[in-house]
Amino acid sequence: MILQDFIALAPILDLGAFCVITMLAIAFRRNHARIAVFAFMSCLLTLATLPWAATASPRAVTALLIVDRYALLYMGLVLSTAMVVIGLSYRYLNVQFREHEGIEEYYLLLLLATFGGLVLTVSAHFVSFFLGLELLGLSLCSLIGYVRTRRHPMEAAVKYLLLSISASAILLFGMALLYFESGSMTFRGVGMVMKQVQTVPGLWLGGVVLVFVGVALKLGLAPFHMWIPDVYQGAPAPITAYIATVSKGALVALLLRFVTDVGALQLPSLVHLFSLLAVVSMVTGNMLALFQQNVKRLLAYSSIAHGGYLLVALLAGGPAAAEAVTFYVIVYCAMTLGAFGVVTVYSREGGDAERFEDYRGLFWTRPWLAAMLTLSLLSLAGIPVTAGFIGKFYAIAAGVDAGLWWLVLALIGNSVISLYYYLRLIVTLFDEEPASATTPQGRAVQSTEAAGWTAVFSLGLVASMILLLGVYPGPLMELIRESVSNLLMVGMQRP
Repeated sequence: MILQDFIALAPILDLGAFCVITMLAIAFRRNHARIAVFAFMSCLLTLATLPWAATASPRAVTALLIVDRYALLYMGLVLSTAMVVIGLSYRYLNVQFREHEGIEEYYLLLLLATFGGLVLTVSAHFVSFFLGLELLGLSLCSLIGYVRTRRHPMEAAVKYLLLSISASAILLFGMALLYFESGSMTFRGVGMVMKQVQTVPGLWLGGVVLVFVGVALKLGLAPFHMWIPDVYQGAPAPITAYIATVSKGALVALLLRFVTDVGALQLPSLVHLFSLLAVVSMVTGNMLALFQQNVKRLLAYSSIAHGGYLLVALLAGGPAAAEAVTFYVIVYCAMTLGAFGVVTVYSREGGDAERFEDYRGLFWTRPWLAAMLTLSLLSLAGIPVTAGFIGKFYAIAAGVDAGLWWLVLALIGNSVISLYYYLRLIVTLFDEEPASATTPQGRAVQSTEAAGWTAVFSLGLVASMILLLGVYPGPLMELIRESVSNLLMVGMQRP
């Protein structure tokens, strides 16, 4: 490795160093506020190294990693989202841990999970893919069960652990089959097999399917979605936001690179399989969300449906697909952070505010929280003048360009269905406040609690992004278009 390699890897190396420093700082002196600020600054300083790393990109650093503008864009998304989650977590942890016992390690685990996400964004080899995925998954497993005084987080952590074990086993089996057929563990090396033969080997095809199934388990696509509602409900609210945004964003970055390098969309059988998963995810997520009375479970099933929308854009193939997928992931992270951010701020000691009844009449007690949740839900529904509308527009446009008419119709139909459960929750926010909320144990006491400036700043930033991207998406699309052009390069050689 030469100097240019280290410059290209500067974001990963910096965050890794900050993880070690955070661990040592916790060992020497515990202080919640200082560690939270240091974790936030670690992500911010790592984010600041991205322009420097861009001067050395595109670059293949050994066979394991490829640092290009595409990877750097997703690194920026992962780091920015992690910073918002850290901002939302500070007050939440102070409420849940009144005695300030064992809070600091939370931020170390969060940085380690983010480090794993950065590795996923630059992975071009099965070894780096698996290492990044496991680092992310094991850190998340600990974070899900971090509030150990409550039963539901521990139960959710066990379920996520079992899911991670199953997904890892399936992934390893798929990787073994691909290595057996291709003799290579790089994505492009695996893809060369399909280009050199007239008939694709069955084991190669089976390996690609198993790898995709493993990723689908992590993304929560139907019919591999059974863990999603339970984990979303049981995990602490800021960690639920992290799983739904940072974790999925990093995995989508890896999936898009894997599908492009391997050439999976050139095989009709795989296209039909992915199309079926897209429709099943959209229908399953939206239909099950119709019957929910729990806000976190409703957003969990909504995330399954949005995974189906994302697959529609992915199946379009080519530059239009890469642009639509990337833009959709960015706006989905903003929308989801807004929704779960409100749940985080509104939660109280002893449990998260997750029932519909908890939010009845919220507008009359905390109007700014109700406005933030309303904006996020309208954006998730794809209402015009929000980022969600532009994201769905690009997904539909990519599908139309590729002639995926039945998938486009399924996306539009399911978006109409989703309006019902989003609007149902919005109507609840403006209902007359029940009398029980004015009791000493009711929401009137909770409504007087300060949200904390870090949470207010984080939610304000997210709201600005949702509105800005809804009315002026041009600059971001230009950045995405320049970034994904690196993804479509073939045979990049190391200088």
